[in-house]
Amino acid sequence: MRILLVEDDNRVADALTGSLRRNGYEVWRAASAADALAAPAVDLVLLDLGLPDRDGIEVCRELRARGSVPVIAVTARGGGPDRVRGLRSGADDYVVKPFNAAELLARIEAVLRRSMTRRVGEDRLVTVDGLEIDLGRREVTLDGRPVPLTRKEFDVLAVLVRAEGAAVPRDRIIVEVWQTTYEGMSRTLDVHMANLRGKLGRSGSVVRTVRGIGYRLATAAEGPPYAASDTGPEVPPSSHRGLSSPALPPTAVGS
Repeated sequence: MRILLVEDDNRVADALTGSLRRNGYEVWRAASAADALAAPAVDLVLLDLGLPDRDGIEVCRELRARGSVPVIAVTARGGGPDRVRGLRSGADDYVVKPFNAAELLARIEAVLRRSMTRRVGEDRLVTVDGLEIDLGRREVTLDGRPVPLTRKEFDVLAVLVRAEGAAVPRDRIIVEVWQTTYEGMSRTLDVHMANLRGKLGRSGSVVRTVRGIGYRLATAAEGPPYAASDTGPEVPPSSHRGLSSPALPPTAVGS
């Protein structure tokens, strides 16, 4: 696996490069936004947001516009609004300096796993209860007739398809579709889910509510009919506060 490390602080870059290489990663170093945008294709980007020639948020947006390479923001900007901006710009994860090197490696592994699963499933064609969902073409048909979903409605459905019948937490759907942890997005998800079910018509019940967790897509093996309790509106848990990232214990890496 090849990682692009975008970091202008040589001390931090050297420490990270050594740690990554010891764990089997090939590292390409960029010290500026210009170098990062001119770098060859990689499997993941570790992106410092405080770059000397350009705001890292803009770089993240441009990387995301170019393709689906996963990006982890690694930055000293630890405030809540900064985290939200970073995730909304397309970052798959957000790590605040100073950070624990072992946890960063674990986050890299998790993001790479999600990315690989997503790429493998992009050409998947799923059929359940008269619905045909083509992830590669981004098309949905019901009994052979096109279902006109919006981009976000399809993205929500695609998250459920990739989970292969497993329950997907509400917070994870919000992060993957809207790239934000803002707690006010919970209502937006409810609206999109209701619209999605409505557009799927008689097959809307394949999108099932998992009480206290989120949603899942029924598999073809389950088949209709579905219990009414599976498809009713979900009342989010009272403890739901969004996805505030946990504080990371400091080490000698970063400052």
